[in-house]
Amino acid sequence: MSKLKSFFDIKFLKFILVGIINTLVGMGLQFVFYNVFGWDKYDWGVVMASLIGNIIGSVVSYFLNKYFTFKNKEKGWKPVLRFALNIAVCYAIAYLLVSPLVSWVSTANHWSMFGWSVEKFAGNLSLAAGACTFVACNYIGQRFFAFREKKQ
Repeated sequence: MSKLKSFFDIKFLKFILVGIINTLVGMGLQFVFYNVFGWDKYDWGVVMASLIGNIIGSVVSYFLNKYFTFKNKEKGWKPVLRFALNIAVCYAIAYLLVSPLVSWVSTANHWSMFGWSVEKFAGNLSLAAGACTFVACNYIGQRFFAFREKKQ
């Protein structure tokens, strides 16, 4: 029970707060690119919208989580490289594995809502599923890898 409490501590709450900001930036941009810029018409739309939104959101995330959430004082390129590796792995899991799987299942079952076509619904659902997966992987990776506390 104490391990669980130490996992869901003030750092977790700060990460959630930073995540809300990142969501407004990164996910907001993803849906704008996909829906407003018309990228829903292209096969590459989901991947490119999620990639650009996540890159911009990740820059915001790096600074807020390094200095606010985890209060990491490490200097140099090592934390930047660990952070970038973490983001890349989380992105691959979320948007190159989970997102296409959700899109495939949604399309195969002809799911749709909001008057959208099956393909548009699948694209939006896959973005949302990817985002949820990305957040879960990202917290674990940032806390225990990118901005891990040094043992005294």
